[in-house]
Amino acid sequence: MSDGVSTRKLGQLPAEMLDFTLLKTSGSLAPRLGRLSFPGRKSILTPAFIGNTSRGVIPHVSQDNFRRSADVGGVYVALEDFVEKRPHKTPPVFKYDVPEPLRRFIALPEDTLLILGARRNPPIASPHGNTDTEIRLLTSVGFTTLSSEYYAAAARKLQPDIVVGLGDIPVGQEAISLKRKDRMSDRTEVWLRDIVAKQGTIGEGEKAWSIFAPILPIERDLQSWYLDHLLDDMVDKISGLAVYDAYLLDDLPDELDHLPRLSFHVPASPQELLRHVRMGVDVFTVPFLADATDAGIVLDFTFPAPAGDKNTSTRRSLGIDMWSGDHALSVTPLSEGCTCYACTKHHRAFLQHLLAAKEMLGWVLIQLHNHAILSAFFTGIRASIEAGTFDADVAAFEAYYEPTLPEKSGQGPRVRGYQFKSESHDPHREKKNPKAFKKYNEETILKLKAARSQQSEKRPAMTDVIDDEALLGLVQLDEYVVDPDPHTHLNGLKLEDDKRA
Repeated sequence: MSDGVSTRKLGQLPAEMLDFTLLKTSGSLAPRLGRLSFPGRKSILTPAFIGNTSRGVIPHVSQDNFRRSADVGGVYVALEDFVEKRPHKTPPVFKYDVPEPLRRFIALPEDTLLILGARRNPPIASPHGNTDTEIRLLTSVGFTTLSSEYYAAAARKLQPDIVVGLGDIPVGQEAISLKRKDRMSDRTEVWLRDIVAKQGTIGEGEKAWSIFAPILPIERDLQSWYLDHLLDDMVDKISGLAVYDAYLLDDLPDELDHLPRLSFHVPASPQELLRHVRMGVDVFTVPFLADATDAGIVLDFTFPAPAGDKNTSTRRSLGIDMWSGDHALSVTPLSEGCTCYACTKHHRAFLQHLLAAKEMLGWVLIQLHNHAILSAFFTGIRASIEAGTFDADVAAFEAYYEPTLPEKSGQGPRVRGYQFKSESHDPHREKKNPKAFKKYNEETILKLKAARSQQSEKRPAMTDVIDDEALLGLVQLDEYVVDPDPHTHLNGLKLEDDKRA
């Protein structure tokens, strides 16, 4: 066991860069306590989670509400959210000529740690694979490529606190061939050298940023060449590790144990988070948090779990489905004992009404609550590790709660394109969101065509201007007259001021 061990060795990293101190650990594959510090930012006690953003903000939470109500020490931002499909078009974020342009562009608070990566978590699978020089990513208008050189230049321009090195991570592939794994290792090693080289060009007075090296989701012997070069040539240039498969941490070289581990492994439940903590992961991105919010699920769990009722074997649900009409008259908080803004200011009946009315405030309140629940969850984890009862508390938690989150029953907010897997174009495929307007029958369509024809005959110059949607109001009328000069109607109208005169 070691206490108060800092990762920064004398002369290894500049003093203004990231520092990680192990406060308590009993081995490389064991739960551990730490403190992550970056000058000017709030220190993060680990294990902990960071906010997973979309377009630079946590979904449903504006930055003013983030400052007031979200207890999150850091956020992960994907460059994928800001680049354009056409390379010759400069993204707006790169035109923002101020110190720390990415932080200013997304209005992130000064004390919040900013981590930049190439792709969202979880990313959308591309129909085409990566190459030796570029990876595929999804913009707002389709897939494009991102070169290692471009990514390194973007990191220097945007000046985040931490940059996650570019990794050749397959997305959506169930089976990866041996040849493909060899390419993953080779490419990642080259790309990491590129970002390290760009970090070395930071001039005096320019903001420094730290690098997290990717650890590939493949066996150690297949990425041993990459890891050897990492240890021999670059270990003194990196400040942490980006882990894509937490269950392969036992393959990690002992020389890297002192570095903080940021997980991009997508956990399915709090129970899986606990298993990753047990393996020594320090910082998490937790996509299921936003998924639960979109589904109208209020998270409702604590760690350690409450004492179970010995008279029943029924497990308690990890969340509450707020779409259920059972909450329509309930004036109780979302979760008993929760002190978040949503629980102290509102009740279940109000939240259920907001969801039924499709009011955005409903998802805002759920998101704030869910972040508070997860923050308290990690606070409980750290206290349990400190007390030495973590293994027993995990067993009690698994016995007390259901193993999975509740299923979605409501419609949820309108989804965005990047929430869907890429699909080939199919004109008969069902649309992502329900239609905003009803589908008109054949008789209505004939009336629309007749209206267009009559209007065109009276005003030939407007033939190409008339829009069917503008004539929808005429469909329900049995008789209507289209005046060739609409100004004649205006002459007979009087404004309120005219009437009073």
